[in-house]
Amino acid sequence: MTKQGSFKKVVRRHAAETGQRYTGALTELEGLEARMTHEPVAERLVAHVRARYAIDATTATRVSVHKGYVFRIDRNDGDPWVARAFPPARPSAGVEGDAGILRFLERQGYPAERLAVDDAVSGLDGSSVLVTCFIAGTELPGGSEKMAIMGDLLGRLHALPPDDSVSRPGGAEGEDPSREGAPRQDLLAGLAFLDAVDTKVAPGERDRFEQLRERVRTADDGNGLPEALVHGNLLHAPDHALVADDGPIVFNWKASGRGPRLFDFAWLLWGTWLDPTSIDAAVGAYRRHIELTDEELDRLEGVMAIRPLYLTCFGYRRNIVKGWTEDVFAFSDPAYLSAAADAIRAALDR
Repeated sequence: MTKQGSFKKVVRRHAAETGQRYTGALTELEGLEARMTHEPVAERLVAHVRARYAIDATTATRVSVHKGYVFRIDRNDGDPWVARAFPPARPSAGVEGDAGILRFLERQGYPAERLAVDDAVSGLDGSSVLVTCFIAGTELPGGSEKMAIMGDLLGRLHALPPDDSVSRPGGAEGEDPSREGAPRQDLLAGLAFLDAVDTKVAPGERDRFEQLRERVRTADDGNGLPEALVHGNLLHAPDHALVADDGPIVFNWKASGRGPRLFDFAWLLWGTWLDPTSIDAAVGAYRRHIELTDEELDRLEGVMAIRPLYLTCFGYRRNIVKGWTEDVFAFSDPAYLSAAADAIRAALDR
């Protein structure tokens, strides 16, 4: 079979497993890089917010470690803003949803970043732009103190009574804008990352590739578990929270929405690296607000695997595309996931 014929076979399989037509699956696999990559011109962004909001904006400076579309906007007439000019592939409805959730959080008094203006979403060169107030803060402290802060922030978030303004599904990383929504979208995105490079996998790697793909395909997506407003990515590098004068503040709500609260909790606890003091700190802070059910405890290990599997797939594709040799399988090591789940259950029993 030719390489082209092999890819057609991959596309047909991807279509069948993701519920798409062949043309939709082909577009998903071939358009990955274009959908995920966006680096707006800083000068155009400054000019846009200056004209749109009648402010004396001076400079736009990239502030995100991982995202090329997040900028600090400095002004002569007030405090700085943050402008996120999302990839054009992200629907404007998704960005309006971000703004809606931030309005909800402000009404609830939850310590999140705030919209810079009421009309905080605009369009620039096919991209939707969201403006929020810049958070003047410092990084979270390290170790168990950090985990206690984040466990408390997550528990408080999950305890909020959601209304219709936070009804969209949330949890997925959404690096590919076509895969925003519930945590299952992380798994479908993972399949796309793998299938996009299927025909480039070396013969000696084929068995390992297929084993990873099967783990993703059969993973527990958290469906049916108790839901809450989830952040979707509180644990990140750097963590999506800063310590301001009034206390910790959570930012970057792109992945937020209604979803299984266990997904948020499990992803946070994945980052404790089996340190018992960090696990106890995060669990103790979280359970001041939320008590997990028996079913959640039973499915903890499976749900904890969702984001790590996504990261493994994301990194696997990147290794092949860029010729890197990063050990991406460490993210989703089954032995670590099992040990972490056991340690968390033990902490919850104390």
